[in-house]
Amino acid sequence: MSTEKKTEAFYNKLRSQLYDTSSWPAEYLYKFIVPSDLSKIDQIENLFNNLGAVISTKESKKGTYTSVSVNVTMADPDAVIKKYKEVGDKIDGVISL
Repeated sequence: MSTEKKTEAFYNKLRSQLYDTSSWPAEYLYKFIVPSDLSKIDQIENLFNNLGAVISTKESKKGTYTSVSVNVTMADPDAVIKKYKEVGDKIDGVISL
């Protein structure tokens, strides 16, 4: 199975789980891991700008990576997935959890 098909299968499963477990619109917690580079952290923050997001960061013990948590109200599971894809497409080296 190609990586693209695996990715779509993952998002389809996530969409289904989000519809089953939440009433929309709902608060959603995104978690990302990025190399500790202020420009990458700023990019993530800018992608959630004007959405009323609460963003917190925590550096790893060695300072190599930074965890970025974004708590934001999203309209529906499709909006959640769209934002995951946007972050993945625009920021190199990001890991979505």
